[in-house]
Amino acid sequence: MLDIQFEEEIEAWEVPSLRGAVVATVGKENILFHNHSDTNFRYSYPLIQYKRVNKKPHLICIEQGVDEVYRFFENKQEGIMLGKRLYELKVEKLSLNSFTMQVWDKSFDYFMQEWLPLNQKNFVEYAKLNSELERLEFLEKILIGNILSFAKGLEWNIESQIKLRIKNIVRTSFIKVKDVKREAFTINFSTNIFLPNHIGLGKNASIGFGVVKSVNDKK
Repeated sequence: MLDIQFEEEIEAWEVPSLRGAVVATVGKENILFHNHSDTNFRYSYPLIQYKRVNKKPHLICIEQGVDEVYRFFENKQEGIMLGKRLYELKVEKLSLNSFTMQVWDKSFDYFMQEWLPLNQKNFVEYAKLNSELERLEFLEKILIGNILSFAKGLEWNIESQIKLRIKNIVRTSFIKVKDVKREAFTINFSTNIFLPNHIGLGKNASIGFGVVKSVNDKK
């Protein structure tokens, strides 16, 4: 996995504009940068993701995304337009890491920010649940599904049991994503699956939602 951090800070609402600017630089024919073509979507885990971590923009490249990102640097301009402002693209840090993807016999603790687990259908189901325990169990099943989608995107077939527990919901908020109002969850959870820092889980993972961070990592 390649994590590219740029120097100049951006606002959270500028992350979709960052993706748009990068896609404009590499060309829409390079589908991994935006996960859809003119006629349909690429319904797979996004292998190039756009993040804002500690106010700095990041490009997270996974598997084939690591090989494809050269197209961006090959065509990179001195600056790109984020909305109406010029943003100077200076790389501050490159981190290239490989990870052993497996089900472990121990748990790892994570913090995840602005996770979007609910769609129009399961939001109704979630709202009907009466107890906090039922709601947590409902969300845990969705999060396990998100991890399975991540694994599938890496062509990793998980055959062992995924153990997962949402320890607490830090906060919830309603945000607009593509003009649709969604409930975002910031949570602490543990699982026996190792997850690399800054990957995204859940809906709109490619544009900065559901960003995962190990609670033992100070970066």
